[in-house]
Amino acid sequence: VITERQGGLRSSPVIVGQLTVSSIIWGSARMATLGYWVDQARAGRGIAPASVAMATDHCFRVLGLHRMEINIRPENRPSLRVVQKLGFREEGLRKRYLHIAGEWADHLSFAITAEEVPEGLLARLASSR
Repeated sequence: VITERQGGLRSSPVIVGQLTVSSIIWGSARMATLGYWVDQARAGRGIAPASVAMATDHCFRVLGLHRMEINIRPENRPSLRVVQKLGFREEGLRKRYLHIAGEWADHLSFAITAEEVPEGLLARLASSR
């Protein structure tokens, strides 16, 4: 879960979103897929980019993964902005990739490798602000 403390460090955290690292492949691939959502009322505050950066850094540095992928529906502008801010590169369109709301939806595929962010994604994000 992605949480936020609304009243300072002494307040209880509130759930504001979710991040999932799935489809982890070991062996010669060493990669995973990352998905996330953030409460629409909290969008635009940097929560999603920071969460994606922290999870990716953990996967690269602690788990030893090499590649992270994110797949986003083309009409989802806020999520497209997240991968743009973090420097994920677009790799193409996946036609009818996931079954969502009763139909197969196209997704744009983005990826980044550990070599592309030796300083880490969170450091990259902080230096871009």
